[in-house]
Amino acid sequence: QVHLVESGGGSVQAGGSLRLSCAASGYTYCMGWFRQVPGKEREGVARIGRIDGSTGYADSVKGRFTISLDNARNTLYLQMNSLKPEDTAMYYCAADPHRCSLNAANFQYWGQGTQVTVSS
Repeated sequence: QVHLVESGGGSVQAGGSLRLSCAASGYTYCMGWFRQVPGKEREGVARIGRIDGSTGYADSVKGRFTISLDNARNTLYLQMNSLKPEDTAMYYCAADPHRCSLNAANFQYWGQGTQVTVSS
């Protein structure tokens, strides 16, 4: 069992920045960030492989968001720059023991989420 605890969400104006953190209690092959707004499916934002550090991003955040993993602290980060109102969502940290993708169905462990609100 892997426990994930997110922090760092909040409210910011468009064009601003936020950094999300996710503290993990165990080690898995892949970790990722997802987001969800009411009435819509959970969307993959970014993922990172623990062994080779390979990353993947949704097209909507490429060039603005950066995912990173501090293995010593076992903490996942998401640096979000140039935020837009459409980035407003609940953001979730997730871990997958077996594969690395942006498919939420593949991720086994989930945090409780942290809200990000971007105003125009």
